[in-house]
Amino acid sequence: MKILIAEDDLMMLKTMEFRLVKEGYSVIACSDGRDAMQKIETENPDIIISDIMMPYFTGLDITNKVKIDLKLNIPIIILSAIGLEKTVLEAFELGADDFITKPFSPNELIVRVKRLLSKANR
Repeated sequence: MKILIAEDDLMMLKTMEFRLVKEGYSVIACSDGRDAMQKIETENPDIIISDIMMPYFTGLDITNKVKIDLKLNIPIIILSAIGLEKTVLEAFELGADDFITKPFSPNELIVRVKRLLSKANR
C-alpha cells in the first residue's frame, strides 16, 4: 500500500513517515502542496494524508482536486492544528474521509489509516 503524506512541518513529516514505513507501508513524503499535487497524479497513492496549511496548495485544495476534479476514490485524511468547525466541515464537504487535530498520537494515525484502507478495499 502506498501512502502520500503532504506536510510542511519536516519533523512531523519524518515522524509519520517513519511510523508508517515501520508498519509496512510505502510512503511518498511531500513537504508542500505543489509537490503533493504532482505526486498524486504520477504515483497513484492508495491513501493521502494532508496537512491543511501548506505552501502553494492547502489540504483543502488537494482534496478538491482529488475528489472533485480528478474524481478519484482515494481516501483522504486531513490534519490540522486548527480544529475549527468551519474548516473541518469544509474538508468533509469536499470529500475528505477523516480529520485529525494536531497533536495526535502516531498510533491513532495508524488505526485510522488501516480503517480507511480496509473500507476502500472492500
